[in-house]
Amino acid sequence: MNRVFAIIAVSLSFASLCFTQTNVINIIPKPMNLMSKVGSFTMSRQTTIVARTARDRRSAVELNSWLRANHGFTLKVTGRPQNKNYIEFASPTQALDHGSGFTGVGYGMFVSPNHIRIEGYERGHLYAIQSFVQLLPLEFKEWAEIPAGSIVDSPRFPYRGMHLDVARHFQPVEFIKKFIDLMSQYKFNYFHWHLTDDQGWRIEIKKYPRLTEVGSKRPETHLGAYTTTFKGDGIPVEGFYTQEQVKDVVAYAKARYIAVVPEIEMPGHASAALAAYPEFGCKENYNYKVQMTWGIFPEVFCPTDATFKFLEDVLDETIKLFPDSPYIHIGGDEVLKIHWKESAFVQELMKREKLKDEHEVQSYFIRRMERFVNSRGKKIIGWDEILEGGVAPNATIMSWRGNKGAIEAAKSKHDVIMTPTDYSYFDYRQGIDAAKEPVGQSAFLPLEKVYSFDPMPKELNETEAKYILGGQGNVWIEYMKTPAAVEYMVFPRMLAMAEVLWSQPENKDYADFRRRLASHLVRLDKQDVKYHNPEPIGQ
Repeated sequence: MNRVFAIIAVSLSFASLCFTQTNVINIIPKPMNLMSKVGSFTMSRQTTIVARTARDRRSAVELNSWLRANHGFTLKVTGRPQNKNYIEFASPTQALDHGSGFTGVGYGMFVSPNHIRIEGYERGHLYAIQSFVQLLPLEFKEWAEIPAGSIVDSPRFPYRGMHLDVARHFQPVEFIKKFIDLMSQYKFNYFHWHLTDDQGWRIEIKKYPRLTEVGSKRPETHLGAYTTTFKGDGIPVEGFYTQEQVKDVVAYAKARYIAVVPEIEMPGHASAALAAYPEFGCKENYNYKVQMTWGIFPEVFCPTDATFKFLEDVLDETIKLFPDSPYIHIGGDEVLKIHWKESAFVQELMKREKLKDEHEVQSYFIRRMERFVNSRGKKIIGWDEILEGGVAPNATIMSWRGNKGAIEAAKSKHDVIMTPTDYSYFDYRQGIDAAKEPVGQSAFLPLEKVYSFDPMPKELNETEAKYILGGQGNVWIEYMKTPAAVEYMVFPRMLAMAEVLWSQPENKDYADFRRRLASHLVRLDKQDVKYHNPEPIGQ
């Protein structure tokens, strides 16, 4: 971290943490409605939590768990009314619940000198807790002053996601949980887990053990920045998640109201799978291998009945591991059609099914897989290439190549999740000086540009706009071998994305966000999270 910037950041952070004197609130993402009043509530270790129902008691446990983990103490919990010095969890009042944006995820927090009242349902309580703890000092001594006022808050979008690619470089379960904790801290609710790709298969499928015995391993990786001439680093890469580990991660995320969406790539990005089971490719006597470099490869699944049975078996096991996700992501991006064009089987299939080109073969492939996924009570998500050749009837489109696919999908009444490269790809460098940044993608995506992102395309009318579910930040880790490397690329841009997806556009202001961010950088330091120190505004 640059020393001058670090000193400025710490100084700003200290000033912002002293909100008890300045009455400044530094919550990220910024609440929908915040009103300040005169006075403050003094929280001490003698403060009581009032929780009358089972749901409210669960929220009390959540708050106490946070206090224990971060400050080493808990508060007494009671179901009896108190006269003063208490924090009360409650359901929304009639007046709040009517016309205030409460849909089970919103919350109200009302701070008076006498007590704090937190209103909402269980998920809303969790989001209220995440806002409440941002009002507390990093080091809680004997007491803390919390400014009097009210917050009424709910998210702009129902889908607020972060993506993490673990296929290129396996990441340990402990880090996955840390990543989920940080998502929860900033009110994200979907974790898109990219588990398979050309460079590795990372999820145990018991019916097909070679997927991990073979597909999870490669002897080395391209050294340094990508070039067409391969030079290996000589370092083997391997690792996968057992089904028990997957269940553990899913349960961990569920406790934080985050749904985990698995991605199993098809029909392209299939090299690792085909290295394990070459019979599901279109080429005989072909040297399928787990790829050691980056790019797009011609190895694709062949659309035979045997292949579909294999993929259905894989998805059957996968779906059972992710019971809380409404979605299964099936990829569908960057499918080279070379092997299909050269396949006598595929050419005969095209004649039989009256498919005019290989794009329609891909549509045939995706539609068939969608029918299977729908039969298991789930919906598919696919990257925007699945629009080519005709989109599957119930598919949700993840639009990454700009807004064009999103607009087309929404006008066709398909749900859309926005992840355009220009705003959402956190593998792009964030520092101005590329020479001082880690080796990686050459594209530049600074914090301010992420913050400027509006997921709602202006070309949509009011009816079409309802199909835009939200968006997410994407973390492709070709050049990120370690958790620390991932964190450096993700933070603080993830906080900007959190505000993009949660806060109302009229409440956003980049200068104000940067002011609030200062205290969060100090909080990230305490949490041992690596991050890029953003350049001063205007640079």
